[in-house]
Amino acid sequence: MLVNKFYSGLIRFPQHTVSTLRVALTQILVLFLCVIMPAQALFVSPPKDPMPLIKEIFAEQTKISDKQATNKDGPLVWTVFKQGDNGEEIIGYAFETNDIARIPAYSGEPVNMLVAIDAKGVYLGAKVLEHHEPIILAGIPESKLHAFTDQYDGLHVRDRLKVGGNKTENVIHIDGLSGATVTVMVMNVGIVKSATKVARALGIISASQEVIQPMGTIYPDVFAKSDWTTLTGDGSIRKLYLNRKTVDEAFVGTEAEHVEEASTDQKQDMFAEIYFAQLNIPTVGRNLLGDSEYDYIMSSLKPGEHAVMLMGTGYSFKGSGYVRGAIFDRIQILQGSDAFAFRDLDHSRVPDIYVVGAPSFTERSIFIIREHHKFNPASDWQLELLVRRQTGPLESIFTSFKSDYHTLDKYLDRPPVIMPEPELTLVQQVWQEKEAEVIVLIVLLLIVVMSLFFQDILVRHPTFMHNFRHLFLIITVVFIGWSWGGQLSVVNVFTFLQAFMSDFSWDLFLLDPVIFILWGAAAVTMILWGRAVYCGWLCPFGALQELMNIFARYIKIPQFELPWAVHERLWAIKYLILLALFGLSMESLSLAEQFAEVEPFKTTFLLKFDREWPFVLYASALLIINIFNRKFFCRYLCPLGAALSTSNSIRLFSWLRRRPECGQPCKTCAKECEIQAIDPDGVINMRECHYCLDCQVTYFNEEKCPPLKKLARKKAKYKETEIEAVNVG
Repeated sequence: MLVNKFYSGLIRFPQHTVSTLRVALTQILVLFLCVIMPAQALFVSPPKDPMPLIKEIFAEQTKISDKQATNKDGPLVWTVFKQGDNGEEIIGYAFETNDIARIPAYSGEPVNMLVAIDAKGVYLGAKVLEHHEPIILAGIPESKLHAFTDQYDGLHVRDRLKVGGNKTENVIHIDGLSGATVTVMVMNVGIVKSATKVARALGIISASQEVIQPMGTIYPDVFAKSDWTTLTGDGSIRKLYLNRKTVDEAFVGTEAEHVEEASTDQKQDMFAEIYFAQLNIPTVGRNLLGDSEYDYIMSSLKPGEHAVMLMGTGYSFKGSGYVRGAIFDRIQILQGSDAFAFRDLDHSRVPDIYVVGAPSFTERSIFIIREHHKFNPASDWQLELLVRRQTGPLESIFTSFKSDYHTLDKYLDRPPVIMPEPELTLVQQVWQEKEAEVIVLIVLLLIVVMSLFFQDILVRHPTFMHNFRHLFLIITVVFIGWSWGGQLSVVNVFTFLQAFMSDFSWDLFLLDPVIFILWGAAAVTMILWGRAVYCGWLCPFGALQELMNIFARYIKIPQFELPWAVHERLWAIKYLILLALFGLSMESLSLAEQFAEVEPFKTTFLLKFDREWPFVLYASALLIINIFNRKFFCRYLCPLGAALSTSNSIRLFSWLRRRPECGQPCKTCAKECEIQAIDPDGVINMRECHYCLDCQVTYFNEEKCPPLKKLARKKAKYKETEIEAVNVG
């Protein structure tokens, strides 16, 4: 059906042309259906229903909420519950990355994944729901993509995760997937960004955790006599005040809403008033406790320990249920992501307060923050008070209230905060990771350009020229091809056209620096010199073919060349393939990508022949044919070469020199051209030339070029007949 549509668009062409094209395209399609499609390696993942996967990850779940926003404009999340002793409790959350962070992958479409975390922010699972990556997954089992996502299990949303790369401090490196680097990097960013947004919206992590405050040091000798009013006024002593209305409102909507509820007249009554301060500060501690008590407390502290003092009235911060050996379950200190609770050995009572103007309190206590908590006096912290209401004999519901404490600068040496480096975009991360490859590739491109500018000098030294070119081809194969995966494909052309006709974004193409730079180089050299420079110098598969054929000729393997009439007509095949693939891409880019396997590039360089046997057999066959006929694939089958050759009509320079004798009568260059790019009349066909410069070596060689040899004979004969001049003056 699709092919018929394509043919119908060609009705304005002569009938015999359309008939020839129909036969050629039909043969190509039959070839691929018979050889490539049985491999069953090319597909686009159909979308999966997330609900069965959520139930699989949360095996203990008893209820899954509808997908809904965590708050206004918040991310969409499924909340997962299970039945516990105290009723339903949240055991985790699940969300789709496409709802939160849609990041295009190599195909231009995002990979949609289901991500599950528990209530503390630990990854429980990441599953691929849908992808559109036939470019990447052709030849790569989808099971490897699922194995990649399994690496997130057990990690925390706070962890800094990176795919591949060198080991760096405070970064967890995840193993990449060979042949799908861009895809898995995009997947990692999608998972991490989505999980971070969800965790922040749910209060699991906070943005302030990204800022690092180095450990501060309290000045031990800074002291000023002060009173209660001054210390509370400047923030040396802070207060947490609650009235009964505030507490009642906190329980609205819960089972404890009306438990111990205040009457209308009691709403403004004080529920709890708690003052708290950092006793290590001499101005605070000495004024509150007096010199002797303060010195005693400080002497009892071990290195790295800190003391805070709580003074309260109303609701008891210690709690009536406290017993020796237990934990104070109504208060804790919060700093960053850490929470410090206190046991009985961390507590001591304060018999009296000595500061002038202090009110009376029903409770006065000192609590010690032990060294293992790594408390930092330079960082802000909070006092959290938990208020619990009984809803049954054994059941209760609690809520909490917090108040901040900021240590004044005059009391301590507070080092400047270490601001995190600005978060790099995915494109910036990729280019930073590929910095070495980018630099080396740019140097190689400069070498090629300089070689073209000075080609007339280079070709006058045949031995150096040939050795230089062979070395460059080896670098192209080993580094650009096998090491960096820098093999351009006609699929890149279709992807660019699709993007250009829709919502174009450079980010899609910048995700692979090597490919992007090579396309930039190909575009520039096409405008200046035509297709030849890329195909002859920078194409890894072309370079591999040429090197193999050079070795074959060196060991005297016989070569065969097709008659010119046949050779000239076989050129058309690659253009027919290009037209067929272009027509398929208009209908479906995914389908065109599948049939673009006529290019053996992925098998050879991306997957290094590690894939299904039909692909390996096809690529191997082309390389074997190339041993007997140089660059057979490039000459007759390569759709990329056909696409690049369309620029020949706009190229600016023609630096390959010719003489009037070229073609008639001299045919030396035409016979020596190993890809038959020189017409019988001596004209170089720049649509087929690969710019190897062999013809230019001959052009300047007086021992090979017949016109130069003829000219040399004339000069020699002239010298023989020349009569020596005699001075008779």
